[in-house]
Amino acid sequence: MNFLLKRMKKIEPLFEKGGRFEKLRSVYDGFATLLFVPDKVTSRGSHIRDHMDMKRTMTVVLIALMPALLFGSYNIGLQHTRAFGINEWTMMHMFWFGFLKLLPLIIVSYLVGLGIEFIAAQIRGHEINEGYLVTGMLIPLIMPIDVPLWMVAVSVAFAVIIGKEIFGGTGMNILNPALTARAFLFFSYPGWMTGDNVWIEGLVKGGGLDGFSGATPLALAKLDGFAQMPSAMEMFIGTIPGSVGETSTLAILIGAFVLILTGVGSWRIMLSMTLGALGMGLLLNATGGSGYTQIPAYYHLIMGGFAFGTVFMATDPVSAAQTNTGKYIYGALTGILVVIIRVFNPAYPEGTMLAILLMNVMAPLIDHFVVNANIRRRLKKIRTA
Repeated sequence: MNFLLKRMKKIEPLFEKGGRFEKLRSVYDGFATLLFVPDKVTSRGSHIRDHMDMKRTMTVVLIALMPALLFGSYNIGLQHTRAFGINEWTMMHMFWFGFLKLLPLIIVSYLVGLGIEFIAAQIRGHEINEGYLVTGMLIPLIMPIDVPLWMVAVSVAFAVIIGKEIFGGTGMNILNPALTARAFLFFSYPGWMTGDNVWIEGLVKGGGLDGFSGATPLALAKLDGFAQMPSAMEMFIGTIPGSVGETSTLAILIGAFVLILTGVGSWRIMLSMTLGALGMGLLLNATGGSGYTQIPAYYHLIMGGFAFGTVFMATDPVSAAQTNTGKYIYGALTGILVVIIRVFNPAYPEGTMLAILLMNVMAPLIDHFVVNANIRRRLKKIRTA
């Protein structure tokens, strides 16, 4: 590493003002900050001094994503063996099969996304931010494993250009970029985001066992209520069909613990979103309806992308509410909307993506009302003093 650092320092003058490659300064800075901790420090005029810069924050989130990624890789292989009647594979066989199927999605996501980020930074003459390091991992984890790579590339390009760069880049986007990519793919190519076959590797091409269904618990709940649904323990562990990183609530909770312990993720949003969904589910249970309304409220917390969305999407520090009170309101409303969309929209069994995107748009308004309420309350105290 010392050798690499010396080489980087040796060629650095070429990218500075007056150097042969000064126009590529952003590209050099991007690689340098990716490989090494930046040596820039605040010397004066700083109100807050903290060791948690963006690079460290993104690194913590990537670490928190690892349990979901590792289990998702194993589950890809597990679901494949179930669909094709393979009995001789060990857990390691399943893991490597799944990881090698997931790896191309990750590579395409980073190549396209980072490529656009580098070009945009170069055009603007800005430094390259590390924000896409997390987005590039989130996108493959919320996709079906059999989605064509060119669709992943197109959805990533749309999310980065339209959902992020057009608003000014990292820190300026109003929508979560990863969910923007999924929404684009869902509405542009719905056949690859719905149905029973897309969630299990190889089923799109056919050849699975006769009578085998790759339907997710949410799809089964829409059709049959309790009749064909997996057990709560299976859904909690994650040995069910679904998007790569969303099936295991247990793995996601490990990531949530890392984010809360390090202060990177907002526990206020996680808690209020969970309580909002649980409360709405209990209210529907109390109505005495039938079918989906009578599924136990806690099932909504372990089905679909709710847990993953709560921990890694709704807590996005850019697109979520910023005030503490606003975070409670934002999270609770998001959880309520998830259940409402799931139960009352027969054409769309999942509600997490749409609920979070809608509340991303509403987050600035929530903060606006919270801040104004605080100002009025303080003015009232001054007048009565």
